[in-house]
Amino acid sequence: MPYFHVVFTLPQDIGPLALNNKRLVYAILFRAASETLLTLAADPKHLGARIGFLMVLHTWGQNLHHHPHVHCVVPGGGLSADRTQWVACLDHFFLPVRVLSTLFRGKFIAFLQEAFDQGKLSFGGRLKELARASSWKNWLKKLRSIDWVVYAKPPFGGPQQVLKYLARYTHRVAISNQRLLSLDDGKVSFRWKDYAQNNRQRTMTLDALEFIRRFLLHVLPTGFVRIRYYGFLANNQRKAQLPRIRQLLGDPTGLNPSTAEAPDAHSFSTANDDQELCPQCKQGRMVLIEAIPPRTDTASQPCWPDTS
Repeated sequence: MPYFHVVFTLPQDIGPLALNNKRLVYAILFRAASETLLTLAADPKHLGARIGFLMVLHTWGQNLHHHPHVHCVVPGGGLSADRTQWVACLDHFFLPVRVLSTLFRGKFIAFLQEAFDQGKLSFGGRLKELARASSWKNWLKKLRSIDWVVYAKPPFGGPQQVLKYLARYTHRVAISNQRLLSLDDGKVSFRWKDYAQNNRQRTMTLDALEFIRRFLLHVLPTGFVRIRYYGFLANNQRKAQLPRIRQLLGDPTGLNPSTAEAPDAHSFSTANDDQELCPQCKQGRMVLIEAIPPRTDTASQPCWPDTS
């Protein structure tokens, strides 16, 4: 089926507050963006269906500046309210971007106001003035007056392309080793893509301390989950919902969740393989394909630690 790539971006004005309150503000970003998609898609005036999607948090741009946004990968349709039909999107159109932007802005500001009223926000350094109710009110008024950026289009190369892009950073922070070019005389050089100049490849050189400062902007709080699933792809929904969706789409592999059989724990060999058992389900077994020996040609390795 068609897929859509949707991106919700926070305005620059929220950046300093987000850095002071990473766990809270990023959680609000997830909540506001997900509720916007679920609410608008369920509206009969638009799609009229319960959709599913995954969301990935990014907090950086190519130049490593602070740029909080979430990427969403959304199947092009959803289940009808009574679960009897698959409601497909129009070709190359998911939901109206301006409506998405307005609803996202309203929800995010409402959740932020709720956090302010409950005294959950921290206002350090230059943000101290925002702790005053009058200053806070004026600041929110400014946020309501600007357009918030939401992108929603089918990925040019299909879902595989956008998943490949997102996968580069699901377990990394901000920059991959392939973009690092050199570390000389206390300066770091790296490649970056200039989106304002038709994705032109450029080279940026920063003092090492400035490079580290920018890098550390994107380290998330301990335990914060950067990949989340919603709707019929949510962890507590997909086991029951996906077989039903496959049936409605005519997929012969679709299974009725009431008759689907769970894996038989006794069907796996258990002789002398305790260390091969999955530590979570205690059923699946690790199958050794190949053991890769450690490298010995250390002279050819990069001088920076591999964070891949």
